Amino acid sequence: MTDETTSAAPSDTPAATVAVPPSVQRAAAWSWRLLLIVLAVAVACWLVVQIKVVVVPIAVALLLTVLLTPVVRFLQRRVRMGRAAASGIAVVGTILVVVGLLVAAGASVVHGISELWDQAAQGFQQVVDWLENGPLGLSTADMQEWLDKIQKLGSSSGSGIVSGVAHATVTVGHIAAGTLIALFCTFFFLLDGRTIWAWVVGLLPRGSREHVHQAGRRGLVTLGAYTRTQILVAAVDALGIGIGAAVFRVPLALPLAVLVFLGSFIPVVGAVVTGAVAVLVALVAQGPWTALFMLIVVLAVQQLEGHVLQPFLMGHAVSLHPVAVLLAVATGSFVAGILGALFAVPFVAVLNTVILYLHGHDKFPQLGYDDHVPIRSLGHPVLDREIANVADVADPTDRPTPEEDAR
Repeated sequence: MTDETTSAAPSDTPAATVAVPPSVQRAAAWSWRLLLIVLAVAVACWLVVQIKVVVVPIAVALLLTVLLTPVVRFLQRRVRMGRAAASGIAVVGTILVVVGLLVAAGASVVHGISELWDQAAQGFQQVVDWLENGPLGLSTADMQEWLDKIQKLGSSSGSGIVSGVAHATVTVGHIAAGTLIALFCTFFFLLDGRTIWAWVVGLLPRGSREHVHQAGRRGLVTLGAYTRTQILVAAVDALGIGIGAAVFRVPLALPLAVLVFLGSFIPVVGAVVTGAVAVLVALVAQGPWTALFMLIVVLAVQQLEGHVLQPFLMGHAVSLHPVAVLLAVATGSFVAGILGALFAVPFVAVLNTVILYLHGHDKFPQLGYDDHVPIRSLGHPVLDREIANVADVADPTDRPTPEEDAR
């Protein structure tokens, strides 16, 4: 009896602790740990939002890097170019493609906006006539009174317009700076990506380096699969809606296709919003029947994406349930607006792959473990020894070879 009492309640255990049920103790232990995790995630999100001018270009650079890496390898192997030249050509080629699309879309907008404006004015006049002669029976005086009120409201918000212009100017400056950072980082990620990654991993404790390196390799594969698949899905959406707009002679077919292509990078929401814009332009330009046909085209493209492309291609690429995709987009838009919605899905996909690997589930076992990250930082032996000393006791077998130092 004494032994049972001793084993149930050790003498050095406080009486208050013994009185608390084990289930409550476990719940309390889980609770404070979860609170710390939530607090750390909240602080990390706050920091990302505060320095988004730098974080967003780096994220864009990572997406461009995984997209352009096959191009660089092709130029190296087939054209026998150096890595620096291949990286530069890949970045310059990307710039030329983007500028070409913008110029083509801009030229189409310049040629079609005047005609669309005239058609919009005619449509507005038809709406006014319907309000006056239709079942509402509004008189011209009533509509003029409402127009005067709207005009006064607009004139009273002049200071808001000025502040909006100033904010837009700052935004344009941020976009220009972010573009330069993204291009600069993309070039050096293509050129020295492995060296940079080895330096980052070398800062970690020695026992964690190989796990982090292998998890990072698999996360990079997931990011590349997502990027290529999303480009394919966006291209199908843009081609479908753009061809439909051209067949029904909807103005601005090319800009609408470019808009759909860009909007499709926001899963679930982007394609719906840009498709609605295409239907609205068809309504203003060609009338309700053309808008109805355009709506049918948009719905057909959405069904193709939702029932064929997303389940087979995107589901295989990122292994995320549609509910997880929707929640990720909603959370990202709540935290960081449209940028959060844009990067939420690839971030969650990479995080899912990394966490699964660290918990013993390898989604890409074909990658193997032959690829090891060296301790090298920047190829400098002094820096290498400092990193080794900070991480743990130096291991002579993990030092850079003389051949590596010579490089």
